[in-house]
Amino acid sequence: MPISPAARPKTPPRPVPHTPAGPAVPPRPSAGSAVPARTGPRARPVPAPRPATASAPLLAVSGGQLIAAPCSAPASAAPRRARPASNPYLRLLATPGARAFTAGNLIARLPMGMLSVSAVIMIAGSRGSYALAGAVTATGLAATAVVAPFTARLVDRFGQARVAVPATALAVLGSLALVLCVYHDAPAWTLFAAYAATATTPNTGGMSRARWAHLHRGDPAALHTANSFEQAADELCFMLGPVLAATLCGALFPEAGTLVGAVLLMTGVLIFAAQRATEPPVTPRTRAVASPLRTPGMPALLAVFLATGAVFGSMEVVSIAHAGGAILALQAAGSCAAGLLYGSLRPARNVRLRLLLCLAAMTTLMSLPLLAATGSASLPVLALCLLLAGAATAPTMVTGMTLVQRATRPEQLNEGMTLSVTALLGGVAAGAAVGGWLVEHAGTVAGYAAPMSAAALALVIAGAGTAATASPDLVRRMKTAPPKGS
Repeated sequence: MPISPAARPKTPPRPVPHTPAGPAVPPRPSAGSAVPARTGPRARPVPAPRPATASAPLLAVSGGQLIAAPCSAPASAAPRRARPASNPYLRLLATPGARAFTAGNLIARLPMGMLSVSAVIMIAGSRGSYALAGAVTATGLAATAVVAPFTARLVDRFGQARVAVPATALAVLGSLALVLCVYHDAPAWTLFAAYAATATTPNTGGMSRARWAHLHRGDPAALHTANSFEQAADELCFMLGPVLAATLCGALFPEAGTLVGAVLLMTGVLIFAAQRATEPPVTPRTRAVASPLRTPGMPALLAVFLATGAVFGSMEVVSIAHAGGAILALQAAGSCAAGLLYGSLRPARNVRLRLLLCLAAMTTLMSLPLLAATGSASLPVLALCLLLAGAATAPTMVTGMTLVQRATRPEQLNEGMTLSVTALLGGVAAGAAVGGWLVEHAGTVAGYAAPMSAAALALVIAGAGTAATASPDLVRRMKTAPPKGS
């Protein structure tokens, strides 16, 4: 085969001498091994040539010519990896499928702040009785407290999509039945029965938190950001929901708020349930599992949520009586902003200690509205105090939810978080009753003592629960510790 003169080597290869003791032709060296330069006892092994890199040419013969070709594409052609976002919330929403189920969850969660306000406006406007409207909504709240844990247990056992969709459909039918009963002037007992049917509404916030816990299991920082995001979403929905409900009922017709809320609830749950890729898998139960209520430390946590709910309920009633309902949006705004800021911080190593600090801060900040009302401060000063008072509620709720997630078994996560929400709603009802009684019998100034007292009670309960949890660990460490001098 001819070789072109340009490619002809300048020095001919050295012939291999024949040795009598060895073979006539030495064996061909394998790839990557040392090539001997000469034979004999003092022969030194010459390192094998380095493999061709992306910049080294590859020699080949084509058409009788020795040519050089690049062995691979240049390094500059390799795709660059995108840098991860520095914002923890952008990293959280960058999780595959997270934006889709978050959008559906926000749509389904907005009616939570609409339906009760819409029911009060609709019933009071048609029957002329706020007492009847309050009794109907209170009955629905009590029914939710009873039914919601069982709905969450079914979600844990059979999956979110299989349970949430039919449960929401039943709740929407209850809302539509309430509208028909009010419109056709049905007997009062039908209002109670129709609104009680809405108790099957699933806890969409708990299901969303369960998805985050499944997607980011083993990542405390991501779970901390996810819980903060969910709490901020709760505050945003409960801040916008009542405003949207009052606007619809006033601008259109009294039943508009309930109808729009029912449509949003069903649409949001359908979008949320359609995201099957992020749904937590159902864990089969091979044996009977005890209720999360029997988990050590869980009763104390639920008592803390009950007292925290009393903070919200009493603050709502007293503030409405003192300055109107619009001022409550400032408290929700302060809580929403604090929740987002809290989620960008590092998660606490000692979560129970962090809960005590958050409750202490909430107790201190809840004294600001009381001081403003006692000093007969102007409305802007009271508004600023409510904004600051709301700044401690979201971090407290996020930390409490983190403890609930850690105390609950993975196959009972929805049930555990629904129990905490049920305790919170029970506290809201109790706090509203106490706050209303204080406003009626002692005035709004004394009424602002109720939320501060409820926050202090939550702090005491959390402290007692922390001490009770730490005592068995301390005893166990003392028993296992070696004696002194050993």
